[in-house]
Amino acid sequence: MSIDFTGKTVIVTGGAGGLGKACSVEFAGLGAEVVVNDLDPAAGDALIAEAAALPGRIHFVAGSMGDAGVCDRLAAVAADLGGTDVLCNNVGIQPAASYVPAHELEDALWDAILTVNLKSYFWMVKRCIPQMLAKGSGVVLNTASVQGIQSQKGAAAYAASKGAILSLTRQLALEYAEQNIRVLAIAPGTFDTPLLRDVAAGIPDKSYMDRLKNAYPMKRFGNPEELARVVAFLASDGASFMTGECVTVDGGIMAQGGWAQ
Repeated sequence: MSIDFTGKTVIVTGGAGGLGKACSVEFAGLGAEVVVNDLDPAAGDALIAEAAALPGRIHFVAGSMGDAGVCDRLAAVAADLGGTDVLCNNVGIQPAASYVPAHELEDALWDAILTVNLKSYFWMVKRCIPQMLAKGSGVVLNTASVQGIQSQKGAAAYAASKGAILSLTRQLALEYAEQNIRVLAIAPGTFDTPLLRDVAAGIPDKSYMDRLKNAYPMKRFGNPEELARVVAFLASDGASFMTGECVTVDGGIMAQGGWAQ
């Protein structure tokens, strides 16, 4: 199936590294005007250079998605480009210091994770849905996680944020279905990204990465480009009757279940 986003405006939060970068490059390769946010300006410059030869263009907005003003700037850039067609709420943080039992988790860290991982999704929806309503259509893609479906010890704030994303996705899908706005969640398993390596670096057990990889039925981590292709399909007309659903892209780990370990 041919997918073409020429003339479309796509926002990708947390879009200059890891899974977000792969999605930004994928959409630019399919012709979109891609408005990308990231905390790291250097990563934004590198992304613009990498995507320079692609059919679409990258427009970069630096700053933390924990700042409502950054959300304002992203939406304003998209409006100048004709309005948001696809919103990819992708940003997420998972600091190594948050991997503690819930009663030991600092309030400030809980607040930081929930603000970036969840509240920024609401902020972006609040700013972009009016643009979609004006256009008569749109797609919101929320990056959740298998952590929102099942979980593990030491991830209270992250798991809470991802579970909330799944519930918010269902609610938004119902809210806007009659206005031709689709809302979907993606639940990635473990992908080979800088975030994964940062988390692993904070874990004393140096066999963690190998054990995690071997827990997957496919015996490997995902490549970011594999997720980006799924995201592009879900944003396309090929998925036009899909809304309110969570699509797992996880190498089979949810099918296997924890009991198999």
